[in-house]
Amino acid sequence: MNLLFVTGTSTEVGKTVTTAALAAVARAAGLEVAVCKPAQTGVGPAEPGDLAVVSALAGVTRTAEPARYPEPLAPDTAARRCGAPLLTLAETTAAIADLRSADLVLVEGAGGLLVRLGEFTLLDLARELSAPVLVVAAPGLGTLNHSELTTWALRQAGVECAGLVIGSWPAQPDLAMRTNRSDLPRVTGAPLVGSVPAGAGAWNPRRFRAAAPAWFDRQWAHHRLGSTGTGPEIHPPAGVFAP
Repeated sequence: MNLLFVTGTSTEVGKTVTTAALAAVARAAGLEVAVCKPAQTGVGPAEPGDLAVVSALAGVTRTAEPARYPEPLAPDTAARRCGAPLLTLAETTAAIADLRSADLVLVEGAGGLLVRLGEFTLLDLARELSAPVLVVAAPGLGTLNHSELTTWALRQAGVECAGLVIGSWPAQPDLAMRTNRSDLPRVTGAPLVGSVPAGAGAWNPRRFRAAAPAWFDRQWAHHRLGSTGTGPEIHPPAGVFAP
């Protein structure tokens, strides 16, 4: 089982769509992909959550969601408010283990790296499973600080950072976004390995799956996603990886 965790520098930075794009790239290479979302908040029992978005965009059918809470809050707070027991590290590692027959298992966090999913954070889970963590960052002002703090926390915990992805890159980036693109690797010490176009989550699945391989660095995708080379070639998006 190849594990890759996906966290964000904050909420609403594009984690779910990035997770779907990663899954689409791996599936295009002929790999079986499973996705775990340890704790989903802000949706009711029968409502579609983040895993439904990933499934629709990438075609993933194997998913796991150990905990769900109705209020759109940090998972531990949402659990307390509805009287539910806090999700445990053991429950979550067991849910991930149930997906181990897949070639690639993606684990998407909630909010940022240190948001409490229950009795633990995504950082605790990644350290427990010795899994690398991909950081999804915003493109605009504030992202340098948020990204450096996130990658610093990973290093302090001895957890490998698998790189940075800009989760929502606009068609017309402003000056701050363009300079951040160059500065993110410098201040974090982590490579910028991908960029997802703004609004891609609203694309139809066929368009999304066809375009996703172009959003990630080819060598990185081959290494991290376990690509067999049978899928479409992966090229850096124009202008994103240039200095």
